[in-house]
Amino acid sequence: MAVLEPMEPPDEALLKQLIRKDQLAAVQRSNMIAIPVHFVLGAIITIIAVHAGHGARGIAWFALSGLINILRVLPNLIPSAASRRHGVFAAWTVQRHLRLSWITASALGAVWALIPLLCNFYTEPSSIFYLTLVAGITAGNVANNAAYARSAICFIIPPLAAIVLCLVFVSCSFDRYWLAVVVVLYLAGLMQIARESQAAFRESSRLKNAATTLAQSLREANAQSIAVAQQMRFRATHDELTDLLNRAGFMQEASARAAGCQLPFCLMVLDLDGFKSVNDLFGHKAGDQVLIEVASRMRAALSDAFTIARIGGDEFAVFYQLAAAAGAPTALASGLITAIEAPFAAFDAGRIGASIGIHVTQDFDIAEMLTYADEALYAAKNAGRNRYYLFDDTLRNRREMRRAVERDLRQGLANRALEVWYQPVFFQDGQTLVSLEALLRWRHPNYGWIPPEDLLAIAAMTGFSEILIGFILAEVCGMIGKLLSLRLDPVWVAMNMSPREVSRIAIDELVLQKLQDLALPPAMLEIEITEETAMNTRAVQDKLNRLSAAGIRIAVDDFGVGYSSLASLRHLQVNRIKIDRCFVTGIAASASDQILVQTILKLGQSLGLEVVAEGVETAEDLEALKALGCERVQGYYLKPPAARDEVFDWLERMNAGQMTQARS
Repeated sequence: MAVLEPMEPPDEALLKQLIRKDQLAAVQRSNMIAIPVHFVLGAIITIIAVHAGHGARGIAWFALSGLINILRVLPNLIPSAASRRHGVFAAWTVQRHLRLSWITASALGAVWALIPLLCNFYTEPSSIFYLTLVAGITAGNVANNAAYARSAICFIIPPLAAIVLCLVFVSCSFDRYWLAVVVVLYLAGLMQIARESQAAFRESSRLKNAATTLAQSLREANAQSIAVAQQMRFRATHDELTDLLNRAGFMQEASARAAGCQLPFCLMVLDLDGFKSVNDLFGHKAGDQVLIEVASRMRAALSDAFTIARIGGDEFAVFYQLAAAAGAPTALASGLITAIEAPFAAFDAGRIGASIGIHVTQDFDIAEMLTYADEALYAAKNAGRNRYYLFDDTLRNRREMRRAVERDLRQGLANRALEVWYQPVFFQDGQTLVSLEALLRWRHPNYGWIPPEDLLAIAAMTGFSEILIGFILAEVCGMIGKLLSLRLDPVWVAMNMSPREVSRIAIDELVLQKLQDLALPPAMLEIEITEETAMNTRAVQDKLNRLSAAGIRIAVDDFGVGYSSLASLRHLQVNRIKIDRCFVTGIAASASDQILVQTILKLGQSLGLEVVAEGVETAEDLEALKALGCERVQGYYLKPPAARDEVFDWLERMNAGQMTQARS
């Protein structure tokens, strides 16, 4: 159902078209008046010419002027119905008729410019008659064509120009020269009058047509006002794509249902898993069809006792009173997940899923409930696809912790309380160092060690992302300097970037400028991006390609948990992929994980990409990876992350040992 647009002032293009139509109508009316006059004057001129001994010329002049006048009147006789559209001349038809008007006016003016041939170039006694006649016909034409200056000007220039030429170049005399000057001034005055008359006509026409169009719009708007008001009310509270409630409508409806009710309330926030990959691989039209189908499935699965809404791009919400609907919240969430993950006609099974955050409370506050349900949704998505999570004390404590971190992060950065630790990557022998990965650490005075992903997310929300990235980059550059001082330049240092940082911050400029300021080799820095970032190629490809072109290495972290392909990573000039730890930890006892890791190793090798297995926690897992041919490994079993100074000491001991072996 389309929303009717509010009434607007008349369109300027339409007004111009209507004004041109009025000009054409006025020109046609003036032609019908002027042409009989031209025929009468032509007959008189012919009589005078015959009397003066120029009969043949006079008759020829009369025949030529008559022919052109007939051509001028023909467009007026064409039926107008064939060239009307909804009562208004089509723009091309109006323009064509106006063009024909000034062309025939030019032709007629050229015929009047031949008058000197009837009086020996204004040297015979009849010249006064012809001069008076030309002056009168030109003035009359300007007055008669007030609506269209071009037609008038095209007519008056040839005969008046002919007079000037005859006065100047034929039978020259002092008084004829000055008479030529007067004619030039007369011509200029007539042209100015023609332009001003046209401007006045157009302004009058514009005001008339604007008033007429506006009046018509008012009548139409008044006739449709009820329908417009209904649709506006509907669209103000409903999603246009799915016809579900939107966020504003959802909050209004939930508040209305909760009014005066003493029963517990339940709010579910549902986010689609895999929806981004549908948009990327199949296009936004396919994504819209998914959203419409999901809305339909939710309606089918839930009764009228539930308030359903689409509150974001691929985010939906469900609100209800616990006693008013059958089933526990977790059972309903499980049913919704089952309904949504059912195969879609256009996609392979398992492509689309849903994660759900649930919040149950006795105290109704829809804004607070949405916040808590979002926290639960975040926990559900971290646990994997097609899961639900009920907001509990653990999440409540986590939320309080995040608020405290938001409050204290600025001070922590100012006091340099944050640290960068490092975990090495080894060759499969577990001894030969390949690279170091920088890991952000902060021991909060009240909550202890804060997870790095929480730090980065909070920094993004509070506007400290660039400052935090700058701090990490400075620490990493310090480690690169240490490696150079120990002549360990084959070893490089990796730092992690989140999707939000890569897309919102000028990472390429920040990194390249820092390396240039410190004169550090770009090849000793590696940027680790998540697979989600790699998929978002439009937002990050130019930045990553610029870093890669400068010699900085690009790696994809947590590979295997999303939908990106190795071929798409090749377009991003990726050097390394790191297999997600969920496929590595416990691989010795999992045949399916071994098959998946081996597949990634072979495909990575075929594309010339280094492959690192992260999350090696036991000797058995290390041996299993060796057997699969994985050359690079990382994990707590080999060496856990350590603070900078501890890593410095370890590097110095390792370097000293290598030098001792070299001397021996």
